[in-house]
Amino acid sequence: MAGRARWAITAVFAANGLLIATMAARAPSVKVDLGLSAGQLGLTTAAFGVSAVLAMQVAGGLAARFGSRRVVRGAVTLLPVALVGTAVPDGLLGLSAAFLVFGAVHGLLDVTMNAHAVAVERELGRSILNGCHAAWSIGAVGGSLLASGAAALDLSRTVHFGLVAAVVVPTVAVWTGALLPASADHVEETAARPKARWSRQLIVLGAMGATVLTVEAAIANWSGIFLHERLAAPLGLAALGYVAFTACQTAGRLVGDRLLARREPHELLRAGTLTAAAGLALVVLSPWPVLAIAGFAVVGIGLATPLPVLFSTAGHLGAATTGAAATVARFSTMTYTGILVAPAIIGAVADLVGLTWTLAALAPLLAAVAATDLRVLARQPAAVMP
Repeated sequence: MAGRARWAITAVFAANGLLIATMAARAPSVKVDLGLSAGQLGLTTAAFGVSAVLAMQVAGGLAARFGSRRVVRGAVTLLPVALVGTAVPDGLLGLSAAFLVFGAVHGLLDVTMNAHAVAVERELGRSILNGCHAAWSIGAVGGSLLASGAAALDLSRTVHFGLVAAVVVPTVAVWTGALLPASADHVEETAARPKARWSRQLIVLGAMGATVLTVEAAIANWSGIFLHERLAAPLGLAALGYVAFTACQTAGRLVGDRLLARREPHELLRAGTLTAAAGLALVVLSPWPVLAIAGFAVVGIGLATPLPVLFSTAGHLGAATTGAAATVARFSTMTYTGILVAPAIIGAVADLVGLTWTLAALAPLLAAVAATDLRVLARQPAAVMP
């Protein structure tokens, strides 16, 4: 049963990546179709992010009451329907409302699919989260390519999203039937087990995750600009910085679970974040675009395993206290903050000191993550905070 559940939850990650990338890749079409300004389009993106974070606050409670299986099945079925809903409105208000719904369903799914993956890890006795996150990345690449093709064929968003939903909904309905039962989320509590809410360990883990995602967001939003403006790379070449990062990160995640079978999680976290810091140093010191692109590739290799390791650590910590879903929800809230606020902060700092120094400043933050002892966070009793 656990073996089938492993592939079922991996498919859920892939579907989530495909659906999110489908929406992101058609953002230019949204702007043109509705005649939005850059600020108005940014408002809809903010609505998605805020709604996702708010939904994460209730995801743990829903999983505890109904089981992560049921929430995952419901959310991954509703997400493609919500995607179609974003193509219907013809005004900013309706579009923002649709993005609120889309973001809320994504927030529920993001938490509970990670929590269910933790439950599968417990059943199997080995890591699977790296493979799950790799599947997300592969799904995102597929969704981006399909969206590019749909735009090239001049398909409307309604037709494009409708076709995606028509394929995804029945597919996930079949695959998710193999997920673990609700009982897999429940751990017998004893008097010795602390009932943690916001614990010190969880706050530190969340800060580490936010740091990792801040670096990812920085590369996603600024790698091309850095290559074009700082190193005078042509626009086509400048786009390869993020491509190199994503490709190497995905490749690293495909082998991450096998690495965890041979190495301890804290070893992979430390090696990965230090490798990423070295990659950033190569980027900012490089006098040539090609060498800087190689640096972004090194960052991708380094950041392949840290986030899945942190998700797994948070989930297993919660499994011994209030449940994996509740802990993953709180962890996700902090890590998502990195995605939501990082682009604005990095842009503001870059205006003050320049983009090169801003990217360079991320390296010591990764070194701080590497210096944190994950073993201590994983084993100490949780200190309860309201």
